[in-house]
Amino acid sequence: MIELLRRGLEEAGHTVTIAADGDTGLEIALSREFDAIVLDIGLPGRSGYAIAECLVHRPDRPAIVMLTALNQEESIVYGLDAGADDYLSKPFSFRELVARIGSAVRRTRFAAVDNFCFGPFHFDIPGRRLYSSSAEIHISRTEYLLLRALALHRGEVVTRRQLIQAVWGTEGMSHGALDTLVNSLRDKLNAGQPGLICTIRGSGYSLVDDSDLQVRKAS
Repeated sequence: MIELLRRGLEEAGHTVTIAADGDTGLEIALSREFDAIVLDIGLPGRSGYAIAECLVHRPDRPAIVMLTALNQEESIVYGLDAGADDYLSKPFSFRELVARIGSAVRRTRFAAVDNFCFGPFHFDIPGRRLYSSSAEIHISRTEYLLLRALALHRGEVVTRRQLIQAVWGTEGMSHGALDTLVNSLRDKLNAGQPGLICTIRGSGYSLVDDSDLQVRKAS
């Protein structure tokens, strides 16, 4: 599998370094800088869990995607608690792996950013506060989680399923509940600048980036 993954990831545009056992993998991970590390849980020697625990507190830590043959909640939770940003159960789609690596890298980079600016707004991520022209705009916890998910994928379409998972931690909420939440946040943003949240019919929502805003103004 490791050779198949290497070839596939290189074909997808990644530069890949491989290790066949946990001790070698950790040594490489600590001696170089990586955007992402794909970890098998059942590595010879040091386990994927142990490697994740060694990397998670590094200030420049890479995104960690964990692979497991155990599609069990306990194993998944343990991996996420150890520091993994995402996981895939075997067998998995290679396209999904590439997509999850990209998403995990974006989330990790975004988590290192304390402040996010878009339009006239300033989003204090650790403080969970939103400002416009230095005046605070009060947002609820769910509105914060929604805005954070949209900001993480700014300029991209975020599906309703992804947003429901990001806000409520489950896929059990209705699309109607999500649409109501989006409308609430959109009303608050529209007071500062209309059109920042775009509805993609049949798919989800997108936080418009500055370049698209400039095109809209010019037209």
